[in-house]
Amino acid sequence: MAGIVVNGEERSLDGVPLHTNLLDFVRACGLTGAKEGCAEGECGACSVLVARPSPDGSDTTEWTALNSCLVPAAALDGQEVVTAEGLGTPEHLHPVQHEMAVRGGSQCGYCTPGFVCSMAAEYYRADRPGHAGHFDIHALSGNLCRCTGYRPIKDAADALGAPDADDPMARRRTTAAPAAVPTGLRDAESRFIRPPSLERALAILAEEPDATVVAGSTDWGVDVNLKGARGSLVVAVDRLDGLRGFETVASATSSTSDGELRIGAGLTLSEIERRLAVSATRLPLLAALFPQFASRLIRNGATLGGNLGTGSPIGDAPPVLLALEASVVLASTAGTRTVPLSEYFTGYRESVRHSDELITEVVVPLPASTTTAFHKIAKRPFDDISSVAVAFALEIEDGTVSKARIGLGGVAATPIRALATEAALEGRPWDADSVEAAARVLAGEGTPIDDMRASARFRSEMLGNSLRKLSVS
Repeated sequence: MAGIVVNGEERSLDGVPLHTNLLDFVRACGLTGAKEGCAEGECGACSVLVARPSPDGSDTTEWTALNSCLVPAAALDGQEVVTAEGLGTPEHLHPVQHEMAVRGGSQCGYCTPGFVCSMAAEYYRADRPGHAGHFDIHALSGNLCRCTGYRPIKDAADALGAPDADDPMARRRTTAAPAAVPTGLRDAESRFIRPPSLERALAILAEEPDATVVAGSTDWGVDVNLKGARGSLVVAVDRLDGLRGFETVASATSSTSDGELRIGAGLTLSEIERRLAVSATRLPLLAALFPQFASRLIRNGATLGGNLGTGSPIGDAPPVLLALEASVVLASTAGTRTVPLSEYFTGYRESVRHSDELITEVVVPLPASTTTAFHKIAKRPFDDISSVAVAFALEIEDGTVSKARIGLGGVAATPIRALATEAALEGRPWDADSVEAAARVLAGEGTPIDDMRASARFRSEMLGNSLRKLSVS
């Protein structure tokens, strides 16, 4: 029987419509603390905790906060979920709930359960210093409050020390998280499959190339909620072992390079961020992407494969990967092929990927350029969609630009390389005159449009200003 363990109790998925998200599932169980605010992963009112394998590869558990409004309930088959009700009761508040209450962190209370779950994920983070004042406030970057204000919420977070030794959720971390189980569910409208392996996933796509492939569901979940999208067959690939590699290897194409970093397309952005931080491989440009990519809640589910697979012209990862000269590995039952990302996008949300192919890896050549920056222009510093995104990777030798790679997002129907600007920089001295000349070229790259986020003129001016900013940083 398919089901999810919610707050320690097995809850059956039998008879649940397959388009049902986890939020609606737990609310139907009578657990109404989690709320729907935006239905697109921007407010965090729906946050819950999911038991996931620890990122260090040990047989332990990490409590991970996710937007329950986006994840299909079927994707949590065999998994373990904790909602705000599972953390504490009115008579016995959890430490996070207690601090939120006594420090005035809750007013209307609508957003509070989501805040509490996101705070609890950081509270139980294994490598968090175990005393007050050491709380990563960016753990709450995906949670919005419309009435209390953030100071008392921050006060509550900063007051949290280490979990007690007998804390049941802290003890739970010492044992393994549930493995992803193969799932096959069907209702009157559709089927949901979590295949047991990458090979089986590719076989399914070969047989039914119109299937909808989901990983973190941070894009598809929005379409389901706001557009009523339905898939006749949904295939979940987020936890397939064949998509979760992360290693630096010798280059397959060059004997003169330092190798390449191969990143599994099914790793979440949070997993990549943390693996990169402890890796001997240094990619400052990629590291700069993560704090600006949506929110921690989104990064806990979103994947590079999904970000590239959707083909959005305003995705944050493509400009960075273009500047890094990354390639994608595409796999099908017929074999694999490697495509430079600069040749991957063919039109608005279109690419060279065939319907029976999966992105399995992103390959970044090493060493990376030494002068890099990622500039995201948006209305909010965090948890927002970019109006313009610019990634720079320059090599400057003896005061001259020997190599320039610039990735752009939000200024064309696809993410693009700023080829004219690259040419204008290479071979020129890295000085104010050259930068100003190249900035004027950069302002003319792409085909920006007027829309709700920015005007075409604003986008063009931001392109030029981004290079000027890099030159004085």
